[in-house]
Amino acid sequence: MAAAAVVDGAELILSVPDDVLALISAHLRPRDLLALSAASRRLHAALSAADKPWLAQCRRLLRSSLSHVLAWRAAAGGSSLAVCRFLHSVAPLRGLWAHQNPELGNLVAALPGFFSLVAVRAIPQELSPRLLWAPVFEILADAHGHPTLLFLHGHHPGSLFPGLLAPLSPHANTLLLEAHAAVPSSHASQFPRLSFGNRRRLLDALVASCRLTLPPELAAAPLFACSDEDLPVLAARREAMLRLHRDSGGGMVGRPELEALLHGAKNILPLPTLDSAADKVRLRRSLSAMACRVRNGLRQMVARSASANSRPQYAESKHLPLDEFLRAGEGVGLSLRGARMRLSTYRAWPSMPDNRFALYKLTTQTPMPGREYAGLWGGTFGWPPGRPEDECKLGKALFILLLSYEEDSEGKLLLIATKVLEGSHYVVHPNGSSMFVVRVGEPSTEAFPWITEEDSGSVDIERSFAGEGIANGYGFRYPGSKPGSLFVLQDGRLAFLWRDNKSVLTLQRLDLEELLRKGERVPALPPIPNFAYLTKSYSNVFAVIHGSSSCSSSNSQVKGMTKDPGLG
Repeated sequence: MAAAAVVDGAELILSVPDDVLALISAHLRPRDLLALSAASRRLHAALSAADKPWLAQCRRLLRSSLSHVLAWRAAAGGSSLAVCRFLHSVAPLRGLWAHQNPELGNLVAALPGFFSLVAVRAIPQELSPRLLWAPVFEILADAHGHPTLLFLHGHHPGSLFPGLLAPLSPHANTLLLEAHAAVPSSHASQFPRLSFGNRRRLLDALVASCRLTLPPELAAAPLFACSDEDLPVLAARREAMLRLHRDSGGGMVGRPELEALLHGAKNILPLPTLDSAADKVRLRRSLSAMACRVRNGLRQMVARSASANSRPQYAESKHLPLDEFLRAGEGVGLSLRGARMRLSTYRAWPSMPDNRFALYKLTTQTPMPGREYAGLWGGTFGWPPGRPEDECKLGKALFILLLSYEEDSEGKLLLIATKVLEGSHYVVHPNGSSMFVVRVGEPSTEAFPWITEEDSGSVDIERSFAGEGIANGYGFRYPGSKPGSLFVLQDGRLAFLWRDNKSVLTLQRLDLEELLRKGERVPALPPIPNFAYLTKSYSNVFAVIHGSSSCSSSNSQVKGMTKDPGLG
């Protein structure tokens, strides 16, 4: 009887029409369907062949129109299962990533492209109807939907640098750009064992050797679809990228060629003639980077000497020699590794070592009752608040903040606004600064000083909280604070007001993915700095590369528009 019941249950599932099974599967997770397919051979064969249940999963995971999902399926050879496998596999990479440098903000969002995952950087900028962004990297699926193909983006249009995606940790909080001397596997990567100087030299040599260029007619193609008209060119672009990746052998560079490049990099080149202001800026950065390398080298020498003197049994260098790393295979290639590392955080901002080519995951809390304001917000200083659709007025520096909830040592709930992007010409507050912290359980007794907006509309306050706002600039990592209040406006916006000088920061909730899709692409930095900009900088390094007035403001404009509450 028990055996008959099992058979009857399988028969019942197999007898369900595909349309009904698709409706049911839309409420399940991919792992639930996989578990069901593992229950018996017949169920496995039936679910592997059935397309509609997996198509329903694709629509749920992709959150896009049916035409876009069908275009993805066509690119996957007509297999919704392959599309679902890709979306499920790259899920740990989706979301927001950041790096500490430059201090104006290095915010990277990973979002679906065209049967791919595209990581783009939001550029520090003034408030405008179109958000400026630059591509960082792309991950493409192979024929079976496995996310294995990596392309790093560089400054020149159509420039791509191929590599491979190493196996992902399901809870990755760090994205590491590395080199591999063999096909990346689940074994521990040897690249981190190299000294920082050798890691930098090796990555620079790789991108100098493996550069590919898209055909001119595809170099300016979009990276993700804004409408159905974009789908054919996106499909053609993907096919061209797959061919380039295959023909280049995955970007693997032969060991003799790489050793010749590394040897040539040691030669001292004459200083270039400074023909422009941009050249002078680049030279200053090069000299600064060289000084950093010298300092790092001295620190390593001192540390090694101290270790050898204190513990003679460990006199051998702790770093893996570069030639030993190169001997592990006949070629070397770029790779991206998503790892789970033990990271300390301070008010939602992770501690970021400055000797890794890495991006770090920003945890975005989901709004829920009692914690309604969690998530990503954007806004400007000053009243009335800046409006993206108003192009007639001088723009204001755009700030993007990550709002999250924490409990203090006494168990009281705090709402913390962490700065992740700043659109000034020169940084006012460093990355990771807590722009304000409010006590959720303590209503404010302050009154909002404005009763109308510029268009004479009345300002209705729904509720308010007492707290403190940032009071100093970038001189130290954990700046002081001054009292203020957070006001919740009836239209859903937030406004934090500093009590002493009446400076106000007005915010509205952002859908960053949607803004990036509708935004404007600008050139990226050179490939290795484009992934992680390791040189300390307080100015807008992106504006120098792009040469666009929309990427930066004059100092006088910034001072007038972004009133620093710590200086007022």
